[in-house]
Amino acid sequence: MFHWNLVLISFIGINFILRIVLFFLNGQCSSIEILSSTMVGILNDVIVLIYLTPFVRLISYFISNRIAISVLYFIWVFFCIFTAIAEFLFWQEFESRFNFIAVDYLIYTKEVLGNITESYNIPVIILATIVIAFGVIKFFPSPVQSRFKWKNLILESRNLTKVLVCLIILVLCSLPLKFSENRYADEISKNGLYELFSAFWHYDLPFERFYVTGNQSDLTESLRREIQLNEKDSVFLERDGITRYITSRRRERKLNVVLIMVESLSAEFLGYFGNQENLTPNIDKLFDKSMIFTNIIATGTRTVYGLSAVNLSIPPIPGNSIIRRKNNENLSTIGSILAEHGYICKFIYGGFGTFDNMNYFFRNNGYDIVDRLEIDKKDITFSNIWGICDEDLFETVLKEADKVFKLKKPFFLMVMTTSNHRPYTYPDGKIDIPSKTGRIGGVKYTDYAIGKFLEKAKERGWFGNTVFVITADHTAGSAGKIALDPTKYHIPLIVHSPLHIKPKKINSLASQIDIGPTLLSILNMSYLSKFFGYDILSTNVERAFISNYQQFGYLTNSKLIIFKPKKQTEVYIKNGNNFERTVSRDDIIREKALQYFQSATKWQVWNKK
Repeated sequence: MFHWNLVLISFIGINFILRIVLFFLNGQCSSIEILSSTMVGILNDVIVLIYLTPFVRLISYFISNRIAISVLYFIWVFFCIFTAIAEFLFWQEFESRFNFIAVDYLIYTKEVLGNITESYNIPVIILATIVIAFGVIKFFPSPVQSRFKWKNLILESRNLTKVLVCLIILVLCSLPLKFSENRYADEISKNGLYELFSAFWHYDLPFERFYVTGNQSDLTESLRREIQLNEKDSVFLERDGITRYITSRRRERKLNVVLIMVESLSAEFLGYFGNQENLTPNIDKLFDKSMIFTNIIATGTRTVYGLSAVNLSIPPIPGNSIIRRKNNENLSTIGSILAEHGYICKFIYGGFGTFDNMNYFFRNNGYDIVDRLEIDKKDITFSNIWGICDEDLFETVLKEADKVFKLKKPFFLMVMTTSNHRPYTYPDGKIDIPSKTGRIGGVKYTDYAIGKFLEKAKERGWFGNTVFVITADHTAGSAGKIALDPTKYHIPLIVHSPLHIKPKKINSLASQIDIGPTLLSILNMSYLSKFFGYDILSTNVERAFISNYQQFGYLTNSKLIIFKPKKQTEVYIKNGNNFERTVSRDDIIREKALQYFQSATKWQVWNKK
């Protein structure tokens, strides 16, 4: 049977090496933090081993064949090494140990496995893992004991005692340890295997169970008062909740809308915001000709969170995005509202819209679907696992706009790009950065495709009567030194319509959930609203929301409060461009935040039509 000490040494040793590599890559931790993180990391590894103890002992008691045990030991070492390599690659992309994104990777195997095989040389990685695993086994002595006794399970009290002690510790050690305010040091100290199963287990997090809560009646009343102060022309249609009718005093403008959600377009990539690499020359040209919003904050770290924020105008909620939840039909979305006003609405996506449940959500909430299955193969010049290249996507957008224009109907086209996503492949010869070079190539190619699209759109009869909105689903990376770093959530928002919208710069702090109400205001539209967001052009409220699937931040111009599971909150004060933790309690900002977060979670069917 297995020598337990070999299992322990190999597991802890491999994770120790991984942490050293991650520290070397990161470079944002002090020597004390590295030492502390390593020690806490070993304790976290031991906790995982305690979880595994019953299974290992069960195998050791019931498998006595030397060859079988040696094979199992090799599989264990191979698994540990392969997992470490996978975590290394995962860290390069997300600067995090395994989390809920890794859970999604296990669920959407087609797209994810395709992305992995197109991004990395998998045969070489597997071969290297096998070689390293053999080296580890060669270095350590045989894992096989000379004698095996079936009766050991019952008769040897020492073994039984060890199992019982391990089970007791297992109950006590329900969570890994946390020790540092430096997010990087804290992440590196974690054990990826534990984090993966924890993310899977806690994918849906009931707000009342895991987070600080307040009195819902008081929170609702507070939110209604805020709405009344900031929407002068809205009237509540119910005594409880936020359903109201917003009346525009101006004549409605039946302008077409093309809303482009660019994959992972952080504001930091744009020349307007200080980037010196000339990655977005076409988008940068629009800034002097458009209405621009310089301080828009993305709500989350995934495409589905961005899409739900823009379409539903709802703050982030724990666990799954509404797009991926059950009972998400017949909601009030931008598309459903525009459809009621005579618009033909389409969600256009270059990949397979079954991914992340996007097709089902959009089809049941006011949109027609145009995804990769709907696009004629002869119109596809280049594709990777995530979808057709952005040039082909925008050619599809032009064709769909032409179709609706012939019907003499206004259209709303929501477009989701894919080229700025690993493996960052695109047609050769389009830009001066070779395909599969990395993120900067993906950004520049998407910018090239947008520039080409706008030039072609100018030749269409519908161009002069169209509003083009360019924003992002989320940023390229959200990791910072604190749990949720607001500077990592900054995205662009450009509204371009030369004949209808004068160039203007709006510097107000605002959220992704405000994009929908602002767009409807630009169209001078009266409508029934169940949105949490405001028209940025007419409100004095400056606040934003940031999140991952477990933690939620409410941001003002001077403060940030973060809600964490286990009913924890943290308050930060803005100091220059950084946020510093304060131990003082701030009930005012907590209540302000709760009126959004708790209310949005309470009313999971809040905007059913």
